[in-house]
Amino acid sequence: MVVPPASGPPKRRRRGLRIALAVMLVLLLAGGGVAGWWVYTHRSDPVPDGTPAQPAPVTVAPVIEPVPPNAPTPTAAGVREQLTEPVKDEALGEFTGQVSDPTTGAVLWADGASEARTPASNAKILTAAAVLLTLPHDKTITTKVVLGDDGQAILVGAGDPTLATAGEGDETFYTDPARIADLADQIRASGRNVTSVAYATPGFEGPSMDRTWDKRDVEGGDIAPLSSLMADAGRRDPLDEYSPRTDDPAAEAGRALADALDVHSEVEEVDVPTDAQSVATVESAPLVTRVGDMMRFSDNVLAEMLSVELAEATGREPSLAGGVDAVVAALGKAGFDVDDVTLRDASGLSYGDKVPAAALDQVMSATVAGDNSPKLRSLLDTLPVAAGTGTLADRFDPKKNAGAGWVRAKTGTLTGVTSLTGVVQTVDGRVLSFALMSGGTSPEDARPAVDQVAGALRECGCRG
Repeated sequence: MVVPPASGPPKRRRRGLRIALAVMLVLLLAGGGVAGWWVYTHRSDPVPDGTPAQPAPVTVAPVIEPVPPNAPTPTAAGVREQLTEPVKDEALGEFTGQVSDPTTGAVLWADGASEARTPASNAKILTAAAVLLTLPHDKTITTKVVLGDDGQAILVGAGDPTLATAGEGDETFYTDPARIADLADQIRASGRNVTSVAYATPGFEGPSMDRTWDKRDVEGGDIAPLSSLMADAGRRDPLDEYSPRTDDPAAEAGRALADALDVHSEVEEVDVPTDAQSVATVESAPLVTRVGDMMRFSDNVLAEMLSVELAEATGREPSLAGGVDAVVAALGKAGFDVDDVTLRDASGLSYGDKVPAAALDQVMSATVAGDNSPKLRSLLDTLPVAAGTGTLADRFDPKKNAGAGWVRAKTGTLTGVTSLTGVVQTVDGRVLSFALMSGGTSPEDARPAVDQVAGALRECGCRG
């Protein structure tokens, strides 16, 4: 909660003078002399008799207040009336959406919600939910180095794109990642003489890019060719979210290890020897942390590799195709309606992805209440806050939109596509879920219009 500054009458000039003189006292006494004596003797007026004692400083103790369990239940008619005006905005283009009450499970408003549309990055909600529903939240990925022949150190990928090239103690893009520097330290501590470095990429099959992706997106920083061995998700500048990506991330990771070991030899790709001895291992951050980074940064590479991790864990081919199959299957197994869900990828980068607003809203509603909520609740923490954090930091102008600070939602943007899926707490304290999908207009025009629809829900008593 943001506490506004206290209002009151303007301060008198005398107080400003006192502050200025106090500053002069500090500066002039440092040099001594007559000037310092003059400031010292220019005392403020005495406090008049009867003046109340200065109050004790206020201690602020921020707390998170839970939503009231008995908040009034909104009605479908009330929500429909509340949204009548904002959904008329022509900037919304082809607009579909759904609003639900997670507490009751009731759909309060829907317009074309069963129509499968391109979701853009809102597809990541499905990926995150599938992974959290299926895999242990504390699951980590182990990246290792094994010894080959003639002193060769082989960096073996295991599907962790958050592996960092940063030195120990240096800043990293992802949260608590495994580090190549740690591998190098372990190798040196083992006393093994490393003469060359190689890399291996087991555990990933099929194309490294979906054919519907634009290869210019690699240079544009949206995606990199996928591999079981990647460092910094292929970013050329590890700390820049929008950095161009390398077109050979596995080789770059191998070269990073060679640099860390100060080995100056050509880095090559090899197969892992069957009897290779491990000399160093590092662990990724837990699954729930990696899912959080994927959602907060809307990271396409991390989304795809999480789906591949899910595919491998559920006995499917560890590939792009296996990943999307695993996502849809996991959601269906958990009871979600995925009959009309078609995914080309797990990140939403493809225009070939088709998802109904109803499916997105159903998953979002389940993060708040229902049998799946305990496993999905952490997803709420990863959603950007309107006018506050992430991809919503510069949206929902508090002067124009009541949803500022009250809407938490995942954004999705492609050319001609704008989507927003999340939750909002109404003025009555009721939490509603929503999925809003706009198409056919410029995202620059559509975003404010979509935001107004979500913001209108914040002002919703909607009991009419």
